[in-house]
Amino acid sequence: MTMRTRFFFAICLLLVQLAACGDKPERNPGDILSAPPFKGLTDSIARFPEDAALYKKRAVLLSLNNQHDLASADYEQAWKLAPDENTAQEYITNFMLTGRPHDALAFLKECIQKYPDNPDFKRRLSEVLAQTGDNAGAMQQFDDMLSKDSSNFEAWYEKGVLLARAGDTASAITALQNAYHLKPIFFFGNTLANIYAASLDARTIPFCDTLIARDSAKSQPEPHFVKGMYYSDTHKYKEAIHEFDESIKLDWKFTDAYLEKGIIYYEQKDFNKALETFKFATTVSATSADAWFWIGRCYEAAGDKDEAIENYKKAYALDKSLKEARERIKNLSK
Repeated sequence: MTMRTRFFFAICLLLVQLAACGDKPERNPGDILSAPPFKGLTDSIARFPEDAALYKKRAVLLSLNNQHDLASADYEQAWKLAPDENTAQEYITNFMLTGRPHDALAFLKECIQKYPDNPDFKRRLSEVLAQTGDNAGAMQQFDDMLSKDSSNFEAWYEKGVLLARAGDTASAITALQNAYHLKPIFFFGNTLANIYAASLDARTIPFCDTLIARDSAKSQPEPHFVKGMYYSDTHKYKEAIHEFDESIKLDWKFTDAYLEKGIIYYEQKDFNKALETFKFATTVSATSADAWFWIGRCYEAAGDKDEAIENYKKAYALDKSLKEARERIKNLSK
């Protein structure tokens, strides 16, 4: 997949999330296409109905404006008029954004037949299979790709992520090690470091130190954070706090670092430091439900029920999955 396609996919996903924040009245498709910013392309398509590039341009513009269903017809027409690999990649993305993974699977299989030398289609087939719950099918695809080209670092990486999700940590580590060895980029290394830390693997600290040493720009706070998590989970709290502070120095908006640091203070019953840390986290991210929840925990530990309830309410308003906040409100209100 090209960087342009990856960026396009990420933007579309963001727009889907933003659109979910509020309902908009439905408009007639014709009205949408004949209004800005689509009108110019719609007029051009009327004049040149066989120009695939115009349909594709309008499809991309529709997608960027969260009109994915309307974009589907344009991608389909662009593909019929002038099929090419880039159009196919964006059409697959559209299938996924419009909730049609089975259509994506069928189309991917068609593309694999049409473009047998392009490994991206096979890799995306594996991704879609995994998203539809067919982990075995996805794994078979990755294994098939790697049997033909063991240097395919993206396949190793995706296989490693899939294995991690399936709970096969040892095999996941092996796959991710292969990916990082073939392509030692930070993204791969950070994923591997997280799995090391989650499994309390002794390689966590030296590997994170390697990532830190390679970060000549001093722009990556994650390795310090991962070290902090490892130290925290192994009860080396002083070292953990130091690493969380180091990650905050590199990115003062790193909310998770404040939260984990505050949790250590809380568990050590230093409620004043914990409260100070969690409050600062809310200045960094006022929408952090976890920060408000832990502020509530601090007030509850201090015996201030009213403040505890108030902060639990803020947390639950921001994240309805925080059932513990709701339960604590109920218990404190008795």
